[in-house]
Amino acid sequence: MANFFLDNKDLQYHLGHPLMKKIVDLKEQGFRDKDQYDYAPVDFEDAIDSYKRVLEIVGDVTANTIAPNADSVDKEGPRVENDRVIYARGTQENHDMLTQAGVYGISLPRRFGGLNFPLVPYVMTCELVSRADAGFGNIWGLQDCAETLHEFASEEINAEFLPQINKGATAAMDLTEPDAGSDLQAVMLKATPNPDKPGEWLLNGVKRFITNGDGDISLVLARSEEGTTDARGLSLFVYDKKNMAVKVRRIEHKLGIIGSPTCELVFTNAPAKLVGDRKMGLIKYVMALMNSARLGIGAQSVGIMEAAYREALKYAHEREQFGKPIIQFPAVYELLTNMKARLQASRALLYETARFVDVYKNYFHIEKERKLTKEERDEMKKYQKLADAYTPLLKLFSSEYSNSVAYDALQIHGGSGFMKDYAIERIYRDARITTIYEGTSQLQVVAAIRGVTTGVLLGQMQGYEAIKPVAEMENQYRTLVAMRQQYEEAVKNVHELSSQDSELLDFHARRLVEMGGYIIMGHLMLQQASDPEVGENYRISAIAFIKEGEAKCNAHLTYIKGSDPDSLGYFKMVLDENVEA
Repeated sequence: MANFFLDNKDLQYHLGHPLMKKIVDLKEQGFRDKDQYDYAPVDFEDAIDSYKRVLEIVGDVTANTIAPNADSVDKEGPRVENDRVIYARGTQENHDMLTQAGVYGISLPRRFGGLNFPLVPYVMTCELVSRADAGFGNIWGLQDCAETLHEFASEEINAEFLPQINKGATAAMDLTEPDAGSDLQAVMLKATPNPDKPGEWLLNGVKRFITNGDGDISLVLARSEEGTTDARGLSLFVYDKKNMAVKVRRIEHKLGIIGSPTCELVFTNAPAKLVGDRKMGLIKYVMALMNSARLGIGAQSVGIMEAAYREALKYAHEREQFGKPIIQFPAVYELLTNMKARLQASRALLYETARFVDVYKNYFHIEKERKLTKEERDEMKKYQKLADAYTPLLKLFSSEYSNSVAYDALQIHGGSGFMKDYAIERIYRDARITTIYEGTSQLQVVAAIRGVTTGVLLGQMQGYEAIKPVAEMENQYRTLVAMRQQYEEAVKNVHELSSQDSELLDFHARRLVEMGGYIIMGHLMLQQASDPEVGENYRISAIAFIKEGEAKCNAHLTYIKGSDPDSLGYFKMVLDENVEA
């Protein structure tokens, strides 16, 4: 039988990364659970074996249930009956299979019914599920809500809600509203204390574009401070669907990810509990939730790329024109080579980011139990800075590449790819949303530019340069060093320009961020290509990706050097254009 984990050597490579030893040690805290839970690992090797066995289970379900259901789910979609969401038949079957397999909530502590897995194997499950069906990937990935509760909610709230996850409770994060999309500080859904029930709040208002909006457990951003209009008046609440005080007004009719119900919700005196402290809903808790969601979209994007690449490769081998398979034509095999390079580079960035998040979040939880040593606190800060810098970079590159790889895969199919007879048509539609939700690509640049201006990205480039490659990749190493020098020149140029017009930093931000991304991803690919055991599997992709990055960095530097403080004026002309009705 097919298995989406076993047929993907990349995932197995990343599971064996050297940093996993530190991550497992931090997560298991001396393997203290081994005497209390018979399924808890007794050492590092046992832990990795557990991860692999669970990933094999998910790989089996994704390959043999979720992927075969994807087409029917896309055609049927969810519906609303009596103010409730009814999943498509295949969606419900997917959910039931994974629930029966006991793999929901795998990253939660064992005392709440989880398996206490690190984020890395959990993110791998997100990639596997999204490869099978990106729409269902959203339902699966909303377990991030449980992670947010685990991080910030009281022990009482966690004891009530978290054990439900492993039993199949679904989740939703109710953030956006008709007039509050990217600008979440404009949220106006009202939260008021229940005068008849101390500790309970009542929620009233409307939410829109809520993924899996009829989930069993919802995290809701609401305005708790009367008379406020900014982020300081917002708090985070947890709502239980059992109260039946939220109605699904409608499900949006979408271009893609159709199996994932995107809902408009009406709250009427919906009882909820406060998560953490008042006024910190957006400033602290939702920001953490959004970062987790962006890591999830990175995994979803990589899963979509994997599906698209495999569909294109298969079709290119099977389709014959002019007496031979089309994969033998340079125009096609160049496309496929670059698609694979972007896929593997995105996956490398995905798991590098996940490892950074894993380390700092483990320290975050350890600090709840005891005071960290100075060395531990410094290490937590280091990895948190890296995670904060890499997360928007990941979301930007992986989602853009998801679209480009799906585009090229459809192109390889030719006219057939435009027809609903082929899976690539659905995959292509599913990819489009990845650059939009959980923060558009433009917003990721706004977040990622901080990694440029603070020197975090430059420090990582220099650190990667200290890792020498195998002799066969020496040319690519020198290219990356030259690209880093170009990057420093570009940053210096923009800094000088922005001293005359501050908007020029924003204007050139994407060019700087992309240059940083090409260099960092190039180094990650170089490291994989230099691995003594599996390096040969990555060398073609490393060469192709670094060559593409070199061309892009050259173009960005040339553009920046050709700019002057007046260059914005040409683009601002559009502000004066009148829009005719």
